[in-house]
Amino acid sequence: MLKKWLFLFFCCTALIVHAQETKEDIQKKQQQLQHEIDNLNNTLSQIRSNKKQSLGQLALVQRKIAARNELIISINKDLHRLDDNIYLDQIQINHLNKELDTLKMNYAKSLVFAYRNRSNYDYLNFIFSATSFNDAIKRIAYLKSYRQYRETQVNTIEKTQGIITDKINTLNSNKTEKSSTLAEQGKQLNVLQDDKKEQSQVVSQLKSKESEVATEIKTGQRSQQKLKSALQVIINREIAEARRKAEAEAKQKAQEEAQRKAALAAQQNATASSGGNKSNVTTSPTTPANNTSTNTTTTPKSNRTYNVLESTPEGMESSINFETHRGSLPWPVSSGYVSIHYGSYEIPGTLLKGNSDGITISLPVGATVKAVADGDVSAVFDVDGHTAIVIRHGKYFTAYSNLSGVQVTKGTAVHAGTVLGKADAGQSGDGEMVFSVSNGAGFTNPESWLKAR
Repeated sequence: MLKKWLFLFFCCTALIVHAQETKEDIQKKQQQLQHEIDNLNNTLSQIRSNKKQSLGQLALVQRKIAARNELIISINKDLHRLDDNIYLDQIQINHLNKELDTLKMNYAKSLVFAYRNRSNYDYLNFIFSATSFNDAIKRIAYLKSYRQYRETQVNTIEKTQGIITDKINTLNSNKTEKSSTLAEQGKQLNVLQDDKKEQSQVVSQLKSKESEVATEIKTGQRSQQKLKSALQVIINREIAEARRKAEAEAKQKAQEEAQRKAALAAQQNATASSGGNKSNVTTSPTTPANNTSTNTTTTPKSNRTYNVLESTPEGMESSINFETHRGSLPWPVSSGYVSIHYGSYEIPGTLLKGNSDGITISLPVGATVKAVADGDVSAVFDVDGHTAIVIRHGKYFTAYSNLSGVQVTKGTAVHAGTVLGKADAGQSGDGEMVFSVSNGAGFTNPESWLKAR
């Protein structure tokens, strides 16, 4: 019986410990989601000043609904955890009550036995009826141990009652927490309905002006095409410049090698004509020592594709550094959310579709835009009345468009976090900026390079 009780107790304790760990994870997730929802609400409140409904607003509302759903799922997990804790607490209380009843019953039997044998005559008679002195000593020890046993019974009963009281308090605490969690669940469900109504309103208004949205999409794609063409020109220019420098460096090295060989030959001829010992002539190595400087960079993968933009140690180091931080690069903005993702996309409630070479981030007008990695500014130019900046990172290029108040110029060396400018207003009047990443041959998904938010 005791072994069975101990096994059940340890199993329940293990489950409760696991539930405690899960509680910490659940609460941490809820805090993260609530923080994201607060940021979304803050961004939406700034964007709503523009009465014109936009794709950016729709994207923010959709993300808020998704985050709210995740929060409700997390609350449901918390409720399941509390239900499990309440169930386990109730089981333990029931078993402790049964154990307490057994202890009380045994103690009552002990009291009855002691009452029946309460007279000193019975006590002395029990001792003096011993057959030997050793038997009498054993009987005295038995009576003492019996008295200690009753005292132990009392202590055990009191401790069990204390454990039951603690378990009841824990049970009540879990029930109270469950009530507050249920109230929070109801609150979030009501807010979720409001979010869905807001989404329906935005979708309805966007659908009512589908032709205007279609024009907005086409204009945006034309701007993207201009940026793409300009970026290709910049890449071609950078490649041509890198080739020119590589060819000039190779030509200079060839001339230096020819001069070195001519000087060596002249020295050998002079030694031979003077009858000197040719063995005393020391030859220099054919490979200049400074060619080993590229070993200071991180060793790239063996299956990696190289191009002329990595012909210098600096270019190689910049490329490897950019590649090494894939998936952990900082975001170009500290606020805002992606309203148009990389690749093809559709507008809910309409037949409109589009394709994006980068990501469009909706955020308040004037928000600070920063570089995501170390590099050099290759170009600063105009695209449909807004400024675009292209930064080279070895063979990689990052582009930041729809900016104003630019603080860098062509040739500026920047670091991750260097302020480039401010986010400008888009076609809808809301603030936005477009971020793109190119590997020199084409665009890649920028979100695969940035760290998770």
